[in-house]
Amino acid sequence: MVDFVNCRWVLILANIAILGATARQSAAQSASFERPPIDYLNTPVNDAVAQLAKGVEAGSIQLRYDSRHGYLPAVLEALNVPVESQTLVFSKTSLQLRRITPRTPRALYFNDSVYVGWCQKGEVVELAATDAKQGAIFYTLEQDPDRPPTFTRDRGQCLTCHASSRTQDVPGYLVRSVYSDTAGNPLLGSGTFTTDNTSPFKERWGGWYVTGTHGEMRHMGNAMSRGKGEQAGLDIEAGANVTNLDSFVRTSPYLSPHSDIVALMVLEHQTQMHNAIAAANYETREAIAQTFEMNRLLDRPLDHISESANRRIEAAAERVLKRLLMCGDFPLTSPVLGTSGFAEKFVEGASRDTQGRSLRDLNLQTRLFQFPCSYLIYSDSFQELPVEVKHRVLQKLVDVLTSVQPTVGFEHLTQADRTAVLQILRETNVL
Repeated sequence: MVDFVNCRWVLILANIAILGATARQSAAQSASFERPPIDYLNTPVNDAVAQLAKGVEAGSIQLRYDSRHGYLPAVLEALNVPVESQTLVFSKTSLQLRRITPRTPRALYFNDSVYVGWCQKGEVVELAATDAKQGAIFYTLEQDPDRPPTFTRDRGQCLTCHASSRTQDVPGYLVRSVYSDTAGNPLLGSGTFTTDNTSPFKERWGGWYVTGTHGEMRHMGNAMSRGKGEQAGLDIEAGANVTNLDSFVRTSPYLSPHSDIVALMVLEHQTQMHNAIAAANYETREAIAQTFEMNRLLDRPLDHISESANRRIEAAAERVLKRLLMCGDFPLTSPVLGTSGFAEKFVEGASRDTQGRSLRDLNLQTRLFQFPCSYLIYSDSFQELPVEVKHRVLQKLVDVLTSVQPTVGFEHLTQADRTAVLQILRETNVL
């Protein structure tokens, strides 16, 4: 006779093994985000580029084609992306690599949620936008004046580079610093760096042009290597404190002659902050979906959240908190000054408290931001995090900011920092 009770438990144990294996894959979410509950490639999105595409298709938005830059100026205007954010990268580390050289660098523009890439004589404008639920979504817009402008969503090609440990194992963004030869080829055997606000200055911007002053600090920008391996040295002195790129590249084909150092620094923080938020979103949704499936198998209350799921959500919340509060932020040893006006543009329209303070305020003397809490706490992607993780982040944030003594792991926050950030967040309706 068949023992149905034992068969039921065999089935449950098999499912536990499967779900346990899935949980172990959470550190490499790129193996699971294409499946439910994330279903990255198929779930409809509502990011800024998706909205623009709908408007263009419906005829309510017109994009004018420019003879020199194609749809680039119209796209930047429609998406409210400032020209002052322009940075120039000459290493062949993106989609249209055949168009990229030190003589013809790729231009990158961004705002809080959108990134736009443009190459001279490029076949497409490259776009990436942050969807509140699905994270980074990638698009191209064909540069053809004889055809209606059409945005095409990427179906996985971009994820070859944009979904790895460099992007916190979710579809995301990254700024890479490489040793580049005189043709723009990255010398990967000589080492590469994924750059964020914690990176040492000396490891930043290899393969990028950089305009701005930074005193005694040195970076890898504005320099090309003429060797390989251990001989892949760069003339960092020649690339330091450059305010005009005329001796490096002809900038007249671009919308701006700048590759602003402050824009680069904000970009580095923003990309990995976006990734941390998306990773917490994915991890929470996956943990909850898996524990709900176990509830069904084990006849537990359907809304029960298991200890293992709680641990995963807790860890994700902690990672977001550390990014929000600038843990490990690299201390500047010299003042930084940009050239394009990006710093002034960046603070326009900021949410401010009654003392006129904002999380967008820049320091640029001893650190990037005046108040060490990311402005992306106001973003749709943070505000629409699953409640299970968002509430934990906010509670942890309050605990750190209201603590009389510095919290372990957050010793970099002075009492003045904690008080100021808490007041700003409360008076701008985050807490």
